[in-house]
Amino acid sequence: MRSYSDQYALIDRFYMYLVTERRLSEHTIAAYSSDVQRFCAYLERHGKAVPSCGQIEVLSFLHDQLAHRLSSRSIARMLSSIRCLYDFLVSDGVLQHNPLQDVQSPRPAQKLPHVLEHDEMERLLRAPDIQTPRGIRDKALLELLYATGLRVSELVSLTIAQVNLETAFVLVRGKGSKERVVPMGDIAVTWIKHYLSEARPVLASSRQSPYLFITAAGAPLTRQAFWKLIKKYCRTAGITKVISPHTIRHSFATHLLEGGADLRSVQAMLGHADIATTQIYTHVTGRSLKRSHEKYHPRG
Repeated sequence: MRSYSDQYALIDRFYMYLVTERRLSEHTIAAYSSDVQRFCAYLERHGKAVPSCGQIEVLSFLHDQLAHRLSSRSIARMLSSIRCLYDFLVSDGVLQHNPLQDVQSPRPAQKLPHVLEHDEMERLLRAPDIQTPRGIRDKALLELLYATGLRVSELVSLTIAQVNLETAFVLVRGKGSKERVVPMGDIAVTWIKHYLSEARPVLASSRQSPYLFITAAGAPLTRQAFWKLIKKYCRTAGITKVISPHTIRHSFATHLLEGGADLRSVQAMLGHADIATTQIYTHVTGRSLKRSHEKYHPRG
């Protein structure tokens, strides 16, 4: 059994444990090592050593970190790092059990998604130059994305066979290869038909591809290329917000709920396994309702 009276020897051994036994990523190893060094330094200032400490000392350390205004996400990661440290001490025979086994991690605060307002969304949809094949493709792409709320990966991997223009539904293969059927609306259908008849044959030339959205070289559109297009059209539309890959998906869900859609239907269309994931949009719509109340109510 090792004593680990030297905290630096402990940190070195823990680092090797992460590399050789846990085989974590370089990023995770760096984060865990940094957290454990900070924990050890805290204990050293209080004249204590890791093996002789338990829940009280760890919680005291985390409370101290909160006082330094670390986020709940950082605190949760620190707890994971220290729990892993005690797992190492158990595996090395220093301790018989992990004192943090039953300590629950704090739930990170959920960030509200950024969304486009209705007028911003309309400006974005009007941004492509529909006099060119690429512009028609991009118009169809944006209309379909806003009409369905697909993830970007789902959108660029769509095949022609997955889009039923007669019934106006898209068969989506989402996370974990789960399939769902999403309606797409008349406007999206109209633009996809226009794209398939007028623009896609020009882009594809004589090449054959099963994918719905393709480049001028006939290859499937990539996620990176898609987001370059989005950024370009945001500039064209005069939208200055910092957008993320999910902005249009967030806007789709938020605008549906603002229009009166029920949460379960939005959950099904987004492909969320847990309705709690969808519920974050109720906070966004609630904020919008509050703004409307303050603006229009005589005593707002």
